[in-house]
Amino acid sequence: MSSNSRETKIPDKTEMKGRCELNRNFKLKARVSSSKARIIRRALDALVPKGSVRKVGDEFVVETEMEGASAKELNRTLLSALRKAEKKTTLRAEWTSHNNTTERFFAYVLKKTIRN
Repeated sequence: MSSNSRETKIPDKTEMKGRCELNRNFKLKARVSSSKARIIRRALDALVPKGSVRKVGDEFVVETEMEGASAKELNRTLLSALRKAEKKTTLRAEWTSHNNTTERFFAYVLKKTIRN
């Protein structure tokens, strides 16, 4: 199966058995880069149906809201889905929770937490 035909999606609650049941809303601001822009654009359009995805230079700028147990879990799920579509994908993301705590990630790694 070619990477062009793979379907990417965020798992729903029934697929996330054994995980924290308490979901919160997070605002996402992210920059996504990849060597195969067309494939990543299609994946982002499928993963981020509400919100905006813009091409800026060699990157995509994503702004949306997502619901999940934690910023770390959402970040891991999003990047895993993007890398399923194209292995060489980089994600720089800021997830802001309802209490204005922002967590910055580079790929899977939490780089900084800012409490406002």
